[in-house]
Amino acid sequence: MTILVTGGRGRIARAVTTRLHAAGLPVRVAGSRPAELAAPTGVETVELALGRPETFATALRGVRQVFLYPEPAGIGALIEEAGAAGVEHVVLLSSSAVLGPDPEEDPLADHHLRVERALAGSALTATFLRPDAFASNALGWAHPVSRAQPVQLPYPDAGVVPVHPEDIADIAVEALTGGRLAGRALTLTGAEPLTFREQLAVLADVLGREIPVERITRDEAERQLSAFMPAPLVGSLLDFWQRADAEPVAVADTTATLLGRPARSFRQWAAEHADAFAPGRTAV
Repeated sequence: MTILVTGGRGRIARAVTTRLHAAGLPVRVAGSRPAELAAPTGVETVELALGRPETFATALRGVRQVFLYPEPAGIGALIEEAGAAGVEHVVLLSSSAVLGPDPEEDPLADHHLRVERALAGSALTATFLRPDAFASNALGWAHPVSRAQPVQLPYPDAGVVPVHPEDIADIAVEALTGGRLAGRALTLTGAEPLTFREQLAVLADVLGREIPVERITRDEAERQLSAFMPAPLVGSLLDFWQRADAEPVAVADTTATLLGRPARSFRQWAAEHADAFAPGRTAV
């Protein structure tokens, strides 16, 4: 019973693959550029490109479960091929954005929602993992922090519940290897609500140096983010931060509630990634 992990270059996919392989389970890793996949020794890598249906059959041969990164382009053909290949269960890495207001009008939410709806309308059992803010989003602050510059934010007091990526991987593996989570839609958070200002205070404590915070306008934030992010996604992100500023995100499903073990904290994530914020750091 092979488990196929798609989006093999992603951080969550790599962590899921490592766990499955360490458990001795047959796992295959797929991506649009298989030569760039860094899979553990002995793990098969294959091409799977949603824009190229001819890659589906080989990737899905002998597969019964799939860990799926969301991509609406070609999802219908992939689901059809998966059913024909005997796939029984898909664990989708979705997003809590699908639960926001008017998700069809939100580019980020709609991207995930279309995949969720395609799976929900199929004969496959589907588990939706809907993580909220990742703890690793804090890497976006590495550039100013490593240069002792203020972190500029339009909504520094937006309240989120950052989830450690390793917790998401643990929950994904449980969904792939056990029956308790099959067919459920799970909103994933960490266990501790933190504003952006509070996250930076934790990071400052871990690093042993002050991190100044500077409030900027939404327009200025939009200008900055647009330098490396498509405009529709910038608007989606800023809308989320604005909502979280007015009404902080609540704690939802965690490894404690789902797996019976404590959730990893933002402080733990910060300690693990302190090097990314080191003075003079040029890349994350």
